[in-house]
This record gives sequence, C-alpha cells and structure tokens, in this order.
Amino acid sequence: MAIWALITGASEGLGREFAILAAKSGFDVILTARQEDKLHALAHELERAYHIATVVLPADLADPEAVEQLWLDASAGRQIGILVNNAGLGRNGAFAQETNWPREAASISVNVVAATILMKRAVAHMQGHGSGRVLNVASTAAFMPGPHMAVYHASKAYLLSLSEAVATELAGSGVTVTALCPGATETEFFAADDAVKATLITKLSLAPASAVAEAGWNAMEKGKRVKVPGALNVVFANLPRFAPRALVAWITAIFLKRR
Repeated sequence: MAIWALITGASEGLGREFAILAAKSGFDVILTARQEDKLHALAHELERAYHIATVVLPADLADPEAVEQLWLDASAGRQIGILVNNAGLGRNGAFAQETNWPREAASISVNVVAATILMKRAVAHMQGHGSGRVLNVASTAAFMPGPHMAVYHASKAYLLSLSEAVATELAGSGVTVTALCPGATETEFFAADDAVKATLITKLSLAPASAVAEAGWNAMEKGKRVKVPGALNVVFANLPRFAPRALVAWITAIFLKRR
C-alpha cells in the first residue's frame, strides 16, 4: 500500500521544500494550501521529476470545518505516514491595534486550531497503522515572548509545548512528533505579514528555505523531538534559560518593532 505525506502550506516556501523532500523520499504527496494554481503546478512538477502520485486539496485552514474535511478527504482510502503541519500566519503590530485582529484571529485558527486538529487525527490514524511521523513547524519564536508579534509567538509556544507533550505520550508506539523551530527564513511570511524591511529582523541574513526544510526533515526521520537549525538560532532559543524574561522580551521587541 502506498504511503502518503500530507503537507500544509505547500504552495510555496518551506511547504514546497517539504513536498520536494517527501517526493524524493518516495512518498506520494497530498498538497494543501489556499492557492490552488500553485499547488497544481507543484504537483505536476513532482510527478514528472520523481514519478510519484499527488493529490491537490485546496483548503482554508482558518476554517475548522474545512480542516476536518481536509483530513477526511486526505485519508480516504490512503495511509498517511507523514503529516507536515507547515501552514502558519502572523501579524506584526501592536496588540491593542484593532485592525490587526482579523489576521491575528486567523493566525490562532491556523497555527493552533488547525495544527491541533490535523495532528490529533493523524496520530490516531498512524497508531492504527503502527507507525508514522508528524513534523510541526514551530519557530524560535516559541521560546520567547514577542512584543509586536505577541499572538504569533504565543501560538508557536503552544505548538512546541503540544509537540513535546504528545511525543512523550507516543514513546515506543512507532509514531513520532518533531517540532522544527527555525529562525527567520527566506519565505513569503514577512511579505504576507506586511513587515518586509519594516523591522530589524527582516534586514538580517535569512536562512534558505531549502536548508531549513532539510534540517527539519532529517530530524523528523531520526525521531528527534525538537530541532533548532543554525548555531545562532540555538543561542536565541536558549537565551530565556539564562536571561531574565523581561530582558528577553525587551531584546525581542527591538527586532520586531516597525521602524
């Protein structure tokens, strides 16, 4: 029976790179995102290059009912061996700014609710087959409070905590959960967040999406619980362990405040 990889946010950036890695590894691939044209283009590319099967399932993960339907459609008659919870949203701006709320609400729906639903359905499905791997794309944001991106940082802290907790529950089951926690990466995230070149963090050298995805994929294959790619990111991720949290929040605010 074919083993499938379900990848969210697959139309570009890290999601696209994960889809390529899955295809290279011989998995059939289920691609989901909102941009159907990009998904179909990627599906054709993967089929031609790697001779695998693909399924395109456009979905708005901000809608919990659409998430449930996505899982039903993806798993119908298929064994899902890998789930990559890659889709994510953020918004840069003051927490009190009312105009930010629609995007922040969608961020909670995608980063927290959708990721949890898919992970819950996938884990039960994988346990039924005796094996499987979940890769949750969190962030170094998960390790620290993020003034000016407070909701995004909080959502990634949730995903990291959830990943580590469920990984412990699943120990010895044949199903693993890995949280990938990259720093700033070359994707469309900051453009969608309307923060390109407006914050100090977007002026730094960004890690290539391909390298970040490969680091996460390799960690997932090894069953690692948490992967922070890049030496500098490891330093940032560990900073809250040694510095007062108020100081960490102040430093983070410098990088995230619009200028």
